[in-house]
Amino acid sequence: MEPLEQHARAMEEFDRRIRAIADHQWRLPTPCTDWDVYDLVDHLVTEQLWAPHMLAGATLDDVGNRFDGNVLGDDPVATWEASARAARAAFTEPGALERTVDTTMGETPALEYTRQMTLDLAIHAWDLARAIGADEHLDPALVAALHEIWEPRAGMLADSGVFAAPVDVGDEADTQVRLLAVLGRDGR
Repeated sequence: MEPLEQHARAMEEFDRRIRAIADHQWRLPTPCTDWDVYDLVDHLVTEQLWAPHMLAGATLDDVGNRFDGNVLGDDPVATWEASARAARAAFTEPGALERTVDTTMGETPALEYTRQMTLDLAIHAWDLARAIGADEHLDPALVAALHEIWEPRAGMLADSGVFAAPVDVGDEADTQVRLLAVLGRDGR
């Protein structure tokens, strides 16, 4: 599966979950212990808002603090839709994946940035599903592609401080459970 197809599927997975949030579920806890459902969605929307700027060559300093704080406004789903549309347009612009992006980790190939954003969308789709009691099963082809990319990087992910330590789920676990485990989540 090509990176842009992975990105599209991950975005679809998150989109499906955000549309399933009932009004009373926005403050439910998520597997991301610092975030409730609202905070998790705010994080993903913020990431999507950054993407067009980053892929257009803006630096972190150029973007500055314009997306600090709550970006969801009165209609979180509509804000998600607009930010996702703009991010997707930026990722699919001809030549976008051949660029370099200024990230907190320094100059990063846009292809790697795409992989990171794809992982973020997919994993948080699962987090959101778990939090609201929705279908937790992610697209199997997407899961397989992400596992192939990120399982060899398990140590780096754990060392980043962004993810919890990997969870031991055993070799007999399915691919989705093993992918989640690499990211410190117990998907059993």
